[in-house]
Amino acid sequence: MTQTDIIVNGMTCEHCVNAVTQEISAIDGVQSVQINLNAGGDSPVSITSDRPLEAGALAEAVDEAGYTIV
Repeated sequence: MTQTDIIVNGMTCEHCVNAVTQEISAIDGVQSVQINLNAGGDSPVSITSDRPLEAGALAEAVDEAGYTIV
C-alpha cells in the first residue's frame, strides 16, 4: 500500500468532501480517501492506494470536482 498526501483548496462543506472523495476514488488503484475539512481554506487529503499515484491523475480528479491542489 502507498499513502499520498495532498492539500486541496476551496472545499466548504460535506458536499465538497463527497465530490472530491468520489473523483479521487475513481482513480484506478485507490483504496481509501480521508479528508480533514478546513472549511474555506486548505484541507489535507490522505489517499491510500495499491501503487503510487500519478500527480496528473490526482490534479485532474480534484479539478473535475471543482477544486485545486495547493
